[in-house]
Amino acid sequence: MVFLAVLFFAALLSWSLTPVAARVGHRLGLVDRPGGRRRHQGVIPRTGGLALFGSFFVTVLLTVLLPHVLPPAWAEWFPPRHDPNEGRRLLALLAGSLFCVVAGFVDDRVEFSSGPQYVIQAVAGVIAIAGLIFIKHVNNPFGQGFLFGPDGFPWWIVWPLTLFWFMAMMNTINWLDGLNGLATGVTAILCLVLAVHMIFAVQPPQLSVALLPLALLGAALGFLPHNFAPARIFMGSSGSYFLGFAVAALGIIGGARLATVMLVLGLPALDVAWLIVSRWRRGLSPGQGGRDHLHFRLLDLGFSERAIVMGYWAFCAFFGLLTLVLDDRLYKLVALLALGALALAVLVWASRTDRQEQRT
Repeated sequence: MVFLAVLFFAALLSWSLTPVAARVGHRLGLVDRPGGRRRHQGVIPRTGGLALFGSFFVTVLLTVLLPHVLPPAWAEWFPPRHDPNEGRRLLALLAGSLFCVVAGFVDDRVEFSSGPQYVIQAVAGVIAIAGLIFIKHVNNPFGQGFLFGPDGFPWWIVWPLTLFWFMAMMNTINWLDGLNGLATGVTAILCLVLAVHMIFAVQPPQLSVALLPLALLGAALGFLPHNFAPARIFMGSSGSYFLGFAVAALGIIGGARLATVMLVLGLPALDVAWLIVSRWRRGLSPGQGGRDHLHFRLLDLGFSERAIVMGYWAFCAFFGLLTLVLDDRLYKLVALLALGALALAVLVWASRTDRQEQRT
């Protein structure tokens, strides 16, 4: 009962806050106008991240406070928290999310270059590590236990690995935010997979932690009707930074579900890697904007925006479903490799087809 309540409350709050965020964007001049790589129609505010963060923050805060103020019979609806460090991780999640949405809001106003953006991502990762959100263990895909034994990674690996994870996820969501509803929908799919995994697929179930992806799922679903084509509002850097940080953190808080996150976000993440290598080879800065993202290539090849977005959603949902039905670690590794091969094939095809179109 409480899971559905959290989901619907976050969705309703996000849906209600989004028009308010749009008015803030118009009033402050934080809007996108057509031109360059932006091919939308009209003047669109880019302050949707405020609604996404606000609904998530308020919903999560209520799940923490209500069990202490409601009558005992009602407080029992909320799952108990057994991990003594869960409160500290929750504080780091909210603090890091607040930092990201504020930094993204400033970025939307002054439009940082790639350097300051990387610094923001690194600081967000440090906030997470300070709150005990770090990658200490990774399951051994070829047997039982963890890589590096029961003690996990040494600290000289934990810090750079965790920082890389946060920066990679924040860049993935940021670069994915190019078509209406694309990043929002993919985030919603990942949150649904994480929540189902925490509630039904692990023993013992992670019921209290499952409230977090459900809150983010509700925030994304409430925002999506305003953000889907034709969009009336964009999430902006405040939204993409926040969603990227939250996705990275939830993948760790949920028991290091890194393979789950990578299976859902495999195509967008591989697109980021592809772009970095491609731009380096052409002598360009990896962090500069451009229409060489896969979703832009597909759009320029004549596919409709809605078809591309729904295709991404279907791709991510299919591999997310695989994480729920595959129990064996080796099978998940095989699925991850298959995802990489399939995504790489799509990238190669789109790149070659795009070059052929340009020559004709």
